[in-house]
Amino acid sequence: MKVAVVGATGMVGRVMLEVLAERQFPMDELLLVASARSVGKKLDFQGEEYTVISMEDAVAAAPDLAIFSAGGGTSKEWAPKFAEVGTVVVDNSSAWRMDPSKKLCVPEINAEELTAEDKIIANPNCSTIQMVVALNDLHKKYKIKRLVISTYQSITGTGKDAVTQMVQERAGLGNDKVYPYQIDMNCLPHCDTFQENGYTREEMKLVHETRKIYGDESIGITATAVRVPVVGGHSEAVNVTFENAFEMDDVRQILNDSPGVKVLDKPEQNVYPMPLQSQGKDEVFVGRIRRDESWPNTMNCWIVSDNLRKGAATNAVQIAEYLVEKGILKTAVTA
Repeated sequence: MKVAVVGATGMVGRVMLEVLAERQFPMDELLLVASARSVGKKLDFQGEEYTVISMEDAVAAAPDLAIFSAGGGTSKEWAPKFAEVGTVVVDNSSAWRMDPSKKLCVPEINAEELTAEDKIIANPNCSTIQMVVALNDLHKKYKIKRLVISTYQSITGTGKDAVTQMVQERAGLGNDKVYPYQIDMNCLPHCDTFQENGYTREEMKLVHETRKIYGDESIGITATAVRVPVVGGHSEAVNVTFENAFEMDDVRQILNDSPGVKVLDKPEQNVYPMPLQSQGKDEVFVGRIRRDESWPNTMNCWIVSDNLRKGAATNAVQIAEYLVEKGILKTAVTA
């Protein structure tokens, strides 16, 4: 098994390497790939030093699997080139998510849809992943009718330069700004670019990706995405209206039994999910679970997850694990 990590020098790329090591993903050869300015850099993986190679050299090596975390433009240009040489691409960018010919995969929900024909597989947005994982089994039981989402998103979702900006601001240093305003001691209701409808791209990703993953265009969804000075993970306050009535005890039991979900919901003991707790973990944490007393068949919950792990790297590696487990990856490559 020859595996390429594209964007290996970036924030998600480095976490990707950590996750591959932790989960002991089966591979015989590892290629670390990045843009031209990073070619020749040295990176450590499990005590061994690797030299970063170019996109061209990586395609020429025809890896069995390429996990991309290098931005939408790079993915649009290079993912098809890898696919042409037989590589299965799992892409973390937004480039392919809403392409009707590409699968948008969260393994706990729809991995069984993947086939040997899928050469480019899209990894959803981080804020989408944690929410759909948390709500999936509830959706199966009660059918989601409407979602009202407010996100509190870590600056790590923007990348290394955003972390640098906040660190410099806290030290009273630096003028390099990724955001249009100071992020330290502040909240910006501005994740990604604004669209003609007044929503940001991040907010609309929650709308479109959730419907595609659940396979249900009828779900009403509205979102407000806010960037907060946090490095641990993303948090979401989600108001869920179901078509069918529910009992809160049943809701809690379903969440407790949901794969990939950990319930932290003892507010009387100050137990609830926080990004500080989620950092470095793969679970999606759910708490503050309560009935919305103002509207029928509606509940509120608070969902937290490490956006660099389950929101990006871990989900991508889980997709690859599924492909190996089912023999799809090897079949796709050797066909």
